[in-house]
Amino acid sequence: MTSRAPTVGFDLDMTLIDSRPGIREAYRALSAETGTYIDADLAVTRLGPPLEQELRHWFPQERIQEMGDRYREIYPTYAITPTLAMPGAREAVAAVRAHGGRAIVVTAKHEPNAKLHLTHLGIEADAVIGWLWAEAKADALREHDAVVYVGDHTGDVRGARTAGALSVAVATGPCDAAELRAAGADVVLTDLSGFPAWLDAHVAGGGVR
Repeated sequence: MTSRAPTVGFDLDMTLIDSRPGIREAYRALSAETGTYIDADLAVTRLGPPLEQELRHWFPQERIQEMGDRYREIYPTYAITPTLAMPGAREAVAAVRAHGGRAIVVTAKHEPNAKLHLTHLGIEADAVIGWLWAEAKADALREHDAVVYVGDHTGDVRGARTAGALSVAVATGPCDAAELRAAGADVVLTDLSGFPAWLDAHVAGGGVR
């Protein structure tokens, strides 16, 4: 690794934020508006992949773009306020800064809505890059010289590995610890509360400098 302070990337949904309550409300609002049944409780168990992947369970292909645009439009009204920070999220970002590093967010979420979440919850990122899923996240991770990527989904593991970054996975989303390990995660934590101590030990061992 270089001698520069580390850049650490974080996923957003179910890594830094518990967006399930807000997303549930947004799906319910979209369902009511369109008259199309959406099982919002089921949908929030599958967070991670792009929105369009979930919408295909409920709408015909020719309506996916329209419904995606509408969902993103109503999202701020329904989803920002109910969403909570994940346990240890603020402390994890602060731990990166304590080592002189940069904390960036790389997410599949619509970037303006991702920024609204972070602002509302008082989580300050050095950069927020949206619209990237799985291996595509590697583009932003490489651009920002991220040496670690933290996420909750096997897609996040693939993104980290594609970028040549260390994959730190938290078992707080739809993928359990065994799935994350099988996907190739280098480190699996129960949640972000264990991240500061892990980072301290990793830096002390010369792992990111």
